[in-house]
Amino acid sequence: MDLFPADPKANILPHDGLAFYDPEGLPRGESGRLFERLKKEIPWRHDEVTMFGKTIVTAREVAWFGDSGLNYTYSGKTKSPLPWNALLTELKGIVAKKTGHLFNSCLLNLYHDGSEGMGWHRDNESSIIRDSPIACLSLGAQRRFHFKHVATKERITIELEHGSMLVMAGETQRHWLHSVPKSTRVVDPRVSLTFRQMKEVADNDS
Repeated sequence: MDLFPADPKANILPHDGLAFYDPEGLPRGESGRLFERLKKEIPWRHDEVTMFGKTIVTAREVAWFGDSGLNYTYSGKTKSPLPWNALLTELKGIVAKKTGHLFNSCLLNLYHDGSEGMGWHRDNESSIIRDSPIACLSLGAQRRFHFKHVATKERITIELEHGSMLVMAGETQRHWLHSVPKSTRVVDPRVSLTFRQMKEVADNDS
């Protein structure tokens, strides 16, 4: 695995997984430009999730990009990918160069302010290649990010800075939940881009 930190001590997690944080995941001076373009050029839509048999429309907005046919099902809804545009292709290339891994899809989230967050979950849907790396770019408002071990309940907290990259790999999604908590102190928007390695359509049910 050729993630950017060579030093194993850089691993955020004490056991049962790998997570590496780079506060300068994007080139210096580029984060602001890319953030403004993402807010304007992405066809944002409010997300729909199914909870307890009811469909809920979130305040958070999302977009799903990927190679043709890489449908993504989570929270009871299936998304068909938008084709890569020039901006997402540029960012995908930056992430590939930084991590040493190729990604075939990207889930984008737009949080308008701290009243919007993400509850505890794992990115372990059957359509994602098991134990594959997941790289998350964060632009805009700084937000807190929690890890919680499924068995021991121990927690790890980091701050996702503007222009940073977090990479989760190995057995992380088997043993750790993660969340982005709401905060009344955050008044500015944030965009997250989560690059993933999805199974080909024929393998999604395996």
